[in-house]
Amino acid sequence: MIAKFFASGGALDKAIPGFQARQPQIDMAQAVADAIKTESQLVVEAGTGTGKTFAYLVPALVSGKKTIISTGSKNLQEQLFHRDLPLMADALGFTGRVSLLKGRSNYLCLDRLSRQITESHGVHTDPKLLSQLVQVRSWSSSTKSGDLGDCEDIAEDSPVIPMITSTNDNCLGRECPSYDDCFVVKARRRAMEADVVVVNHHLFLADQAIKETGFGELIPEAEVFIFDEAHQMPDIASQYFGQSLSSRQIQELAKDVEIGYRTEAKDMRQLQKTADRLYQAAADMRIVLGEPGFRGNWREAITSQAIQREITRLNDALDLTHEVLKLALGRSQLLDAAFERATLIKARLERVCDTSITGYSYWYECTPRHFSLHITPLSVADKFSEQIEQQGGAWIFTSATLAVNEDFSHFSQRLGLKPKQQFSLESPFDYQQQALLCVPRFLPEPNSFGIAERLVEMMAPVIEENQGRCFFLCTSHQMVRELAEGFRAKLDLPVLVQGETTKQKLLAEYLERGNALLIATGAFWEGVDVRGQALSCVIIDKLPFTAPDDPLLKARIEDCRLRGGDPFAQVQIPDAVITLKQGVGRLIRDTQDKGVLVICDNRLVTRPYGAVFLNSLPSIPRTRDVVSVGQFLSSVNGRQEPATTEEQHSEA
Repeated sequence: MIAKFFASGGALDKAIPGFQARQPQIDMAQAVADAIKTESQLVVEAGTGTGKTFAYLVPALVSGKKTIISTGSKNLQEQLFHRDLPLMADALGFTGRVSLLKGRSNYLCLDRLSRQITESHGVHTDPKLLSQLVQVRSWSSSTKSGDLGDCEDIAEDSPVIPMITSTNDNCLGRECPSYDDCFVVKARRRAMEADVVVVNHHLFLADQAIKETGFGELIPEAEVFIFDEAHQMPDIASQYFGQSLSSRQIQELAKDVEIGYRTEAKDMRQLQKTADRLYQAAADMRIVLGEPGFRGNWREAITSQAIQREITRLNDALDLTHEVLKLALGRSQLLDAAFERATLIKARLERVCDTSITGYSYWYECTPRHFSLHITPLSVADKFSEQIEQQGGAWIFTSATLAVNEDFSHFSQRLGLKPKQQFSLESPFDYQQQALLCVPRFLPEPNSFGIAERLVEMMAPVIEENQGRCFFLCTSHQMVRELAEGFRAKLDLPVLVQGETTKQKLLAEYLERGNALLIATGAFWEGVDVRGQALSCVIIDKLPFTAPDDPLLKARIEDCRLRGGDPFAQVQIPDAVITLKQGVGRLIRDTQDKGVLVICDNRLVTRPYGAVFLNSLPSIPRTRDVVSVGQFLSSVNGRQEPATTEEQHSEA
């Protein structure tokens, strides 16, 4: 039944120029159709180029059942909603309603915008801030969705965005004067009425863990749940099935108390004083916690006298805020809501500071301006499987990277899944002809002194031979900085570095230059699609094991030990294999692509576990000779294809 849509002369062939069905794509589509029919769980690893998007969209759309599709990022979410779904709907004659639903922090809050504009006319006016607020107000009169991603006047990282969006904590719900015009409510209604709703993993899991205040559930009930880029699910689920408290929440509370004083309770000077004290207490705690970009063990940190002192000050500031807001009850909806938030934050701080409860990891994280305190359950399997049982229906999980050495247990056990079927589909790419894998000889040991300098010396000729067109993927920010310095001194080619501008701008400049080396970490290991010879060399500094002092990893190791397992074999190696597979997947994105993968880590060939990594990668010819790499690249560049980042519909 499903196969006919993919057949020659079928619906997809007629609608998509150059469409060619592949057997793996049909196999996956039939398995998805079976899972939907039997309301069972399915796990499918679909190699790059299999066409997994169409393989799950066709059976979902023809099933006639309400479907939630969750993607790994907002970018993928928009690509699916604006490109792939309309194409499939046309091809299949699907007339149902489709809706895009994002987290509330993406939608303009009209009430908070009007309060901010009122507040910004006061004494402490920042002209740039006021200008941005005026631009948003102008845009708000024409937008139908209220999605700030569509507001071109505001940068995606603008500090104005948190001020004009709502959170679970500060939303006034039905008490809000702008409730009838609320963009979140409208998006929620569209989702309720739609047949297919496109969300992302963060929103889906946040909704499962905490039902949205004032709106009940944000994501509607459904009969079919499909998760693309499903390898991200276990880590994201861990975040949401725990508890957290951030300085951003505390300072936003302080800001709202201040706005309430300036706009609706001008006679209560103590509101301003308590807001200042609360804001300062959060800022002081941030300083005491140390360097930005650091994840630490909260159980250990809380024993420090300096941190204990700041916790006491923060508690005192929250107590004062609570008492002052109690006096202001009934004065305004904003201050009434702030009172409830102060109560909630007080309770959350108390819970985070009680590190005696077992079964959880306690950790903290610092950014340049904020800190967050987290309690994460050691395992989310029980909670997630309970959610599946309660919801019922079909649950489909797919990604290019789920199996480790052809074994799915690492993924399935972390989410407590019991799949009726789980299998891998080979990529259609001819890796034997299209690619070469090199693990160079004479490599220094990972983490040895001066390794960045040695890698620059060893890889510079390869990068020059390839005229740039290279990603150097690193496992740490430190390595990114050291390699950037080394290559900029050594190469005449453009060297682009993650962190010096946004990911989108960096990628755009890389493509525009045509001869650049891009040095990056985490964000570029996945979700980046560069086709053609614009990217024909991917170098990886070492096997991507998570840092052993990472508190989340420590928690999972502890859980594994409690269950009598081997943490290195069952936690650390599988995690690193999945990450490596994602990085490797950047190289070959099309049947015409050719390129070289260089992994600068001897452990692939000197340690027994190296075989697990190699067996999990596509079947690529291997060499240890860097000269062979140069020869392969010369032959590739001799018949160079034009660079392109066009997504081809046949790959969807």
